[in-house]
Amino acid sequence: MDRERHMRRALELATRGWGRVSPNPLVGCVLVRDGRVVGEGWHEGPGTEHAEAMALRQARDRAAGATAFVTLEPCDHHGRTPPCARALIAAGVEGVIAASRDPNPIVDGSGFRALREAGLAVEVGLLEPEAVRQNLAFTAHVRSGRPFVVLKMASSLDGKAAARDGSSTWITGETARADVQRWRAWSDAVVVGSGTALADDPRLTVRDAIYASARPPLRVIVDPSGRVTGEGRAFDEAAPTLVVTTELSSPSRRHAWLQAGADVAVVDRDESGVSLPALMEILGKRDIQGVLLEGGPTLAWSAVRDGVVDQIVLYLAPTVIGGRDAPGWLGGAGAPTLAMAPQLDIVSVERLDRDLKVVADVHRDR
Repeated sequence: MDRERHMRRALELATRGWGRVSPNPLVGCVLVRDGRVVGEGWHEGPGTEHAEAMALRQARDRAAGATAFVTLEPCDHHGRTPPCARALIAAGVEGVIAASRDPNPIVDGSGFRALREAGLAVEVGLLEPEAVRQNLAFTAHVRSGRPFVVLKMASSLDGKAAARDGSSTWITGETARADVQRWRAWSDAVVVGSGTALADDPRLTVRDAIYASARPPLRVIVDPSGRVTGEGRAFDEAAPTLVVTTELSSPSRRHAWLQAGADVAVVDRDESGVSLPALMEILGKRDIQGVLLEGGPTLAWSAVRDGVVDQIVLYLAPTVIGGRDAPGWLGGAGAPTLAMAPQLDIVSVERLDRDLKVVADVHRDR
């Protein structure tokens, strides 16, 4: 049996739930009997059948004696759907090979225990790193209550986010911009600062038709002093909007936001405006698991400095801008010394047509 190939197929199936499953995790399942695939499944979103249930439905009586390759530990509790561990047992599955445990304390270990008590052979850890990366946001939220934050930025090859006249539109190509839409579909919330909201008047919605049936992410505008009027495209009816401000904004401006249909949250302020840790606490309580931060260089640096960024996705365009007055993609005061600069782990470097996409995890331990 080609175990790794079957698990990679399960991981591939799991991605079909991209942008739809939150607040649940991505999960894929492949049922294999006598070396042949007899059933496949994936989770499509809250209230829909789980990956194991879909695979069992497809396999029917061929599930008896099969081995289930699942990307995440099968659940053993009743939620919106029946427990998957019990369904696998009832179907006569002989063994389960799982990529990773479920980090949710409600599930963690209980699914494997139920399977083993029923006499099934259980193995855990095949392609575990890949499975864990699929559900970083889910894991961060269930363990800490806070969202997993991805900082997305684009720049020229020499690190400039715009020319000295401020122009930055379409600095990257169509393939990179399409990839950004995929990240928006992944996110539960898209965050920008008031400067970006005023300069670009973004709609902050997912424009890729592939994700048309997915729920739109919450649009979050960080505006500590009340600069945004409430008349921009981010206040239309295409998606919900939250404006996060401080006591510096006037009651009349907050009322205008409410009249425009947005929610308003007043939080503590720090040296650069809205306290971003306070913002993430608010979003976590709203069951926001994945946050895409699309603000400008100033907001980007504040997020990095305050330790709220978990991952950076940087798109590099094949051009150089130069100049002292052209802003870099990371602004603010910056790290005072190299020893105090945040450290990153490069995860991947990918070519997207003419552009480069660099993904890096923020290192928390050094």
